[in-house]
Amino acid sequence: MVAPTMVDVIRFAGGWLFDRAMAGWDVTAVVTDHTDARPLHIIGARAVDLEAAMATTVRSPLPQSIAVDVDLYSSDRRVRNGVLEVLDRGKAGEVTLWGEGCPKELDYRVGAVEHRLSVAARAFKAQALRAAAAPAEVVGATEMFRSCELLHGLSPDLVPAG
Repeated sequence: MVAPTMVDVIRFAGGWLFDRAMAGWDVTAVVTDHTDARPLHIIGARAVDLEAAMATTVRSPLPQSIAVDVDLYSSDRRVRNGVLEVLDRGKAGEVTLWGEGCPKELDYRVGAVEHRLSVAARAFKAQALRAAAAPAEVVGATEMFRSCELLHGLSPDLVPAG
């Protein structure tokens, strides 16, 4: 997960990440504001500094899945180049984006998908938002993404939206 802020991770993908963590995934959120990682820990994710992650030349182990905020993809050349490299070389099994719109160079490569949050995911996402001092909001039953499965077909936790 690569996002500009911890709150963005929780707000747009917190339920999905919680459900993946509960299914045994190792979930890492690469963000700029990682000083108080407690809200991310609530959803089962560990925090890594964006600048430190971008500066490292060692990329191992390779992620099975990457998820990126579309605004960060559009504004940060390093993130954009990393996503395009993953797509071009098939280095991850899944590339997922969230946010408004879709960059033209990715539009034909990704499709709209959704994740139905478990009841626990909704509760933990709400708690993580409170811990992050995010504005109060109702946690919905689904989270929407654009995704491209590169290796094995669509993940069972992301289904076509529609």
